Amino acid sequence: MESILMKIYEFYTGEERDMLLRAYDFARDAHRNQKRASGEPYFIHPCAVAEILIDLGLDADTIAAALLHDVIEDTSVTEEDVRREFGENVLTLVAGVTKLDKIVFKSQEEEEAENFRKIFIAMAKDIRVIIIKLADRLHNMRSLNFLSKERQQKMARETLDIFAPIAGRLGISQVKCELEDLCLKYLDPAAFEYLVENIHQKLEERNRFVDFVVEEINGILEESRIHGEVFGRPKHFYSIYKKMKDKHKTLDQIYDLTAVRVIVGTVDECYEVFGKIHKKWKPVPGRIKDYIATPKPNFYQSLHTTVVTNFGQPFEIQIRTEEMHRTAEYGIAAHWKYKENREEESTLDQRIAWIREVMELQGGLKDSKEFMDTVKGELYSAELLVFTPQSKVISLPAGATPVDFAYAIHSEVGNKCTGAKVNGKIVPLNTALETGDVVEIITSPNSKGPSRDWLKFIKSSSARAKIKSFYKKEMKEENIRLGRSMLEEAAKRRGMALSELVTPESFKKVSEKLSFDTPDEMYSAIGYGAVTVNQVIFKLLDYFRKEAPAPVIPQPFKAKNAKGGVTINGMTGMLVSFAGCCSPVPGDDIVGFVTRGRGIVVHRKDCPNMKNADPARLQTAAWLVKEGEARFKAAIVVTAEDQGAALSAISGSVAEMKLEITSINGRYDKNGSAIVDVTVSLLSRQDVEVLIGKIRAHAKILDVRRLSN
Repeated sequence: MESILMKIYEFYTGEERDMLLRAYDFARDAHRNQKRASGEPYFIHPCAVAEILIDLGLDADTIAAALLHDVIEDTSVTEEDVRREFGENVLTLVAGVTKLDKIVFKSQEEEEAENFRKIFIAMAKDIRVIIIKLADRLHNMRSLNFLSKERQQKMARETLDIFAPIAGRLGISQVKCELEDLCLKYLDPAAFEYLVENIHQKLEERNRFVDFVVEEINGILEESRIHGEVFGRPKHFYSIYKKMKDKHKTLDQIYDLTAVRVIVGTVDECYEVFGKIHKKWKPVPGRIKDYIATPKPNFYQSLHTTVVTNFGQPFEIQIRTEEMHRTAEYGIAAHWKYKENREEESTLDQRIAWIREVMELQGGLKDSKEFMDTVKGELYSAELLVFTPQSKVISLPAGATPVDFAYAIHSEVGNKCTGAKVNGKIVPLNTALETGDVVEIITSPNSKGPSRDWLKFIKSSSARAKIKSFYKKEMKEENIRLGRSMLEEAAKRRGMALSELVTPESFKKVSEKLSFDTPDEMYSAIGYGAVTVNQVIFKLLDYFRKEAPAPVIPQPFKAKNAKGGVTINGMTGMLVSFAGCCSPVPGDDIVGFVTRGRGIVVHRKDCPNMKNADPARLQTAAWLVKEGEARFKAAIVVTAEDQGAALSAISGSVAEMKLEITSINGRYDKNGSAIVDVTVSLLSRQDVEVLIGKIRAHAKILDVRRLSN
């Protein structure tokens, strides 16, 4: 704790120093009687977080907020106390971090997705909030050994999935690399120990080689009369681990365990040194990258090349200016660290413009899971740099298409896109782009909007979200109709009516999970693909199986045209219907299922939909009619090499048995096989089995089965 006082005196003066010393005393007193899991005083933690931020060069308000970031949540201190002592700016930061600290990450996907959304909302309000949270997470990861193994792995997974990528997107490589290494230590301890041990064994040999390379490059600088600094930088363990896994290589096959960095004064000197290094050593084809001309999305700039020495040893060299080096190491934090070159606020706005774009997306993505998937896709995607005709660089995920490019320019360009040119030639919209391509989008004011087929080949999560947003807003009525129809059909297949499945009570439960305000909004989401039918219907069915009160069993009554043929609990005359999902016929073992408003629906006992049915709603059922006395419908699924063979086999077999086809539908599966669903009116289970045998005997028939789901 003394070290932070030394840093406060070293880096801050006047009123800023006085405020930080007061914040130190205030936080120390507030946390006086609290302990960490390690048994150490709790105050060690806010001091460590503040030190990390001082090293990153953050301003005094941020350091004060770091010292105070847990006082509102964990002590009796109120927001008004912080406002009175330290002002509105510090309170805003402390309150922002406190709201993030209230997030409890749970195993449920929906919970984690909502937390992810909250993080980005906090970032949009003040980027310093997430920088404090990153420092907080870094210190917690450093002291993770005091927690249980389960909690260690849970926190490490959250950190690797969310916080490390955010640190990378903000350009704070120091924090990103350390977080990733700490995550590896707990998620794959055996691999971590292997890397530590084996890399250390060869450290002396590698250092001799790096010293040789550094000396040679220093000679190039002296000959060119360029003032610069050359040094070796070991790659962090996680980057080596990823390369071994992704490229299926052993540690001995990873040659760039250490990179050599060259820091010079100007951009011209970067290119001059770059050329002279290539004159001295042969570059490896495909391993030259110019991030000065085309910076990464996080504003990283540098020249990268991998060269081979005269005795065959390859190594990586990075060349950049001092200012580029600051950005590479500190990212967004460089805005505060280097006060002599303080960026204009407009430049800072450019650096965090991507966060505003994320927040624009989240306005159209009510479902938090969809929001999380969209943003993660942008955080994790590999880089592909392409150009507009005006030479503007656009960064896209690997494998991106002209449609991804169009939406990266603007939503309206994507929505009005009708074609594309790549390097001056018209290409299909699903063409995979390559780094360096010049892309021109052809638009039409008469375009009716994006095609749903685009969702099959686009790679950018933001383009996917924008297309879905278009269908959500522009085709709302059609989406509601389509979604309702899809859910109604899914309910029918399970022997239920939509009206009994979607009730105020069941909808309330679904809306708690999927964040719908009205049933129409739910139908619309199904219609435009934000959620699947199964996501919704399984939650509705789960409600009826676990929570819905069992309906009153209908009393026997006489109805002029009531469907009969079975007894329920030994009684006749009840309102009975037969489930379309399994189509029971005389001879099948059956069971009755009590519904709301439709009486009793009879299922086969082996029907999958009865597997998890509420036992209180199941009734004993038996056939009243004998086989051959009444006609019933049975559904059969036929798989064949082509539809002609299927139709020929079905029609011939049905005609031979003097039966009647009541419905027939055909389609093809992903393997190209023809699938034909046919419903036949017949007298008994024996008829079903005979018909299946006759159809199966025909040529080109791959499979025949009775529909059971």
